Amino acid sequence: MSETRIPPAPTPDPSTQQFWDAARQGTLLIGRNTKTGKLHYPPRPVCPFDDEGEVELVPAKGTGTVYSFSIMRAKVPYAIAYVELDEGPRMMTNIIGAPFESIRIGQKVRLQFQPTDGEGPPVPMFTPA
Repeated sequence: MSETRIPPAPTPDPSTQQFWDAARQGTLLIGRNTKTGKLHYPPRPVCPFDDEGEVELVPAKGTGTVYSFSIMRAKVPYAIAYVELDEGPRMMTNIIGAPFESIRIGQKVRLQFQPTDGEGPPVPMFTPA
């Protein structure tokens, strides 16, 4: 297919600015509770598991496994997926750089940031490892 889907640019706010600044540098950040060590995505100021402990942002390795996926048959089709990061959290993302019929649950994938429309930061997507 000659058309390429270009995702819309995210609009950072004060609670997500550090995440998007890191994305511009090619780093995926996830949240970690400083008391329990539990990791979560997307990172947010308050831990989704409990209200104790501070949340710090830590870099993820950028590798994971396809947990689930679906092919969206839009004007420009794309693969939407949940990827389970090697660190544990699952994130909704897109699978790129692979024919749709080759994507499999359990497939190893690696992070690849994709440019967005406008001047916004790139968004995290995954490609087969």
